[in-house]
Amino acid sequence: MIDLDKMSYGLYRQILLMIKSCGTQIVLGRDMQKRNEFIIIRHDVEFSPERAYQLSLVETEQGVCSNYFFQVTNNTYNIFSKRNMKYVKEMQRNGHEIGLHIQLNGLTGEDDIIEAIRRELNVMETMLGMKIRAFSIHRPTPDVLRKNIKFDHVVNAYQDDYFTFAENEADLNNVEVKYISDARHQWNYGRPDERLFDQYKKVQVLMHPYSWTENGYDNLNNFESMIREKNNELIESIDQECRHFKEVKEILQRT
Repeated sequence: MIDLDKMSYGLYRQILLMIKSCGTQIVLGRDMQKRNEFIIIRHDVEFSPERAYQLSLVETEQGVCSNYFFQVTNNTYNIFSKRNMKYVKEMQRNGHEIGLHIQLNGLTGEDDIIEAIRRELNVMETMLGMKIRAFSIHRPTPDVLRKNIKFDHVVNAYQDDYFTFAENEADLNNVEVKYISDARHQWNYGRPDERLFDQYKKVQVLMHPYSWTENGYDNLNNFESMIREKNNELIESIDQECRHFKEVKEILQRT
């Protein structure tokens, strides 16, 4: 049995080996044909493109391609910065699908949601210089999921081909597509083990890169480590832009 509670790169390698042995893996946006069996690996990038990049290297090492969805409007990272664009483009060269992770910011009308998705897809394509063929919605409400939004040439990770919306908790196990997630740094709706992949022929696994590290921290230590990483990134950025920062840099790093 695999210990699934320590979200380390070592555990992730074991999960990837299990997925490769259990079913047909597909990449959203690239594989549009209907399939009777599939396993989708999806990553919504909430805080750290660097951690997403590092996780993608583990997948590349294992010969696996998956789906990485980045936000255009995010308070903790700029997907269009020089460093992050370098990460994204190398991930794409390694075979991973780059998609949009959109925050609806309170939009509820279907026409407004569709327009927002189209607008952000266009921004991503223009700035990154690549075709965006898939998107996921950040924390979609039940009303949004019921809309089952579809486009002709762009895949919605929550459309009914790849995700089954359950109206209540009692229906979660009686679904065509089984969805599990590591949201809140814990496994929800199921765990990625042999029993689940044997029971369900269609599975979507959402894993957030910020939860995964070399060491596999608990919830507290994981957030502490990520805050340190973001703090070091800010210090580095300020140091590159402000000559006078050097006068206080060492003092600030000691505090």
